Amino acid sequence: MSAEYATFGLAPAMRAGEVLASGEYHSHRDFVDFIVDGRPLLFQLSDLDAVSPLASDIPPAIFTAQVRSLLRETDAPLPDGRYVVYGCPDCEDLACGAVTAVIDRDGDDYIWRDFAWQTDEHADLELNGYHGIGPFRFHGAEYRAALSSLLDTSADTRRRRVLLIGARVALLAKLAAALRTIGIGADITRDAQDVPADELRAYGAVAFGRAVTEEERASVRHSFERAGVDVAYVDGLAPIVPLLVAQIENALDRSPVERRRLTRLVAADGEAGVEVTSPCRVRLTAYRLDRLYRTHAHELFDGILEPGRHRIALDSKAVKGESFVVARTSGSVLVEAMAH
Repeated sequence: MSAEYATFGLAPAMRAGEVLASGEYHSHRDFVDFIVDGRPLLFQLSDLDAVSPLASDIPPAIFTAQVRSLLRETDAPLPDGRYVVYGCPDCEDLACGAVTAVIDRDGDDYIWRDFAWQTDEHADLELNGYHGIGPFRFHGAEYRAALSSLLDTSADTRRRRVLLIGARVALLAKLAAALRTIGIGADITRDAQDVPADELRAYGAVAFGRAVTEEERASVRHSFERAGVDVAYVDGLAPIVPLLVAQIENALDRSPVERRRLTRLVAADGEAGVEVTSPCRVRLTAYRLDRLYRTHAHELFDGILEPGRHRIALDSKAVKGESFVVARTSGSVLVEAMAH
């Protein structure tokens, strides 16, 4: 079977969670993505909201089984030698749709071919095949080394808990509930001085409310530094739960910037500047508080953008006063205060 060699690697990625104004939500998922020729394979699949089978929130035994499957150490889970490459972020039901491919062995090489969108037991390559993707031939040693390295550590290599620090307990409770709803653990405290180092290591981010003083922030940072824990720090922009969720999602994203779909957001003078690295759906939402501290949310833009930089005019009524713009794709979130 002929196919040019492609490089194979792995990199951390996430499916960003979201709390919607309607009360609905999208779950946060951390996973390991496939990097083919230096670029996430997911980006070649247009605007697909999906995760690989190598998700960090599944039990270690299942994670290990997924790795063994991709190494061809077990039988293919689907007929015709097909394997799930990307599936639904919220369930494992094939009926929701999945990207599948045949994984072959050719001597020492591994070959991924016949990519297709599949919703039942058998794939229809004529109707649902990704005809412009693959086949990819990977050197066996490189392929095995990348996947086997995942078995040397716990499947849950990324910390998905957030420490919330602030004066407004009611707001923090709502924020914690929203984060837990989308799958991110959250705890509330006023300081971290007496928290044991082992407990601090469970956190991937610390979010500060606007009322927390610089002295209190420095004390928290010192506690984490003393424990040898590297965390992301979030300065809450405003007491708006969906906005704070977006800030925390951005802080938890440890994937390399060059391997994200959404890489830039600027909000100034009534327009937004957005940069994306592959075709994807981008949504822009504005949040602001009125004089009575009521939250107002406005959908500003929802559409598919091609790779490159884009300037998008914004509704002046939606971004008046102190307002904030959130840009989202399925895997990235950016937040900016509106500059006037």
